[in-house]
Amino acid sequence: MDLSFFLDNLWNARMSLLSGFGKTLVISLASVILGSGLGVLVGLALSYGNLATRFVLRVYTDFLRGTPVFVLILACFYVLSVVGVDLSAFQAGVLALTLFCSSHVGEIVRGALAAIPKGQTEAAKSIGLTFGQTFASVLLPQALRQILPTWVNTATEIVKASTLLSIIGVVELLLATQQVISRTYLSLEFYFFAGFVYWLLNFLIEQAGRAVERRVSIPQ
Repeated sequence: MDLSFFLDNLWNARMSLLSGFGKTLVISLASVILGSGLGVLVGLALSYGNLATRFVLRVYTDFLRGTPVFVLILACFYVLSVVGVDLSAFQAGVLALTLFCSSHVGEIVRGALAAIPKGQTEAAKSIGLTFGQTFASVLLPQALRQILPTWVNTATEIVKASTLLSIIGVVELLLATQQVISRTYLSLEFYFFAGFVYWLLNFLIEQAGRAVERRVSIPQ
């Protein structure tokens, strides 16, 4: 491999790759934030909702967790347009990843809340705390310690799943890389570079998650 030739092509393609990387960041960040927010609500409803609500959301989480992300992306892009919901490729992709993320976060939150002794919730009620206050001051701090490791894994999965949006024409990092390869024919070099960027992004997410874990952990 001629390194200088690759670096010249990499520099010439920098704007395309930076644009694709920026799109990947936006897609991943939006999907994780929206999916986590929706997932917390789903987890709360699974834990404290009435029977009908729990049944509906159990079907929701099990269906989405059992459906490949690729299928969800195609469904959000093509099926929704058939029923009159016109979304851009970017919007459909973010919606698919948000739904996928929410199903996993919802189950994570449900499991974490189930592990907290019910006596703590009853004690909070006995001193007059509302459910919102109980969740914020009693349940969430304890659940967070259990949620964080799995949530970080989910966030990294969303970053990796964002590559699938290229199939519906979203020019994120992978598709931008493929477009560069079609001009330069340096497939191995640019795929290796893209893989390194994805690895670095997920590595930074994992390190940030571990830093937060250490911050919220209970000293031994």
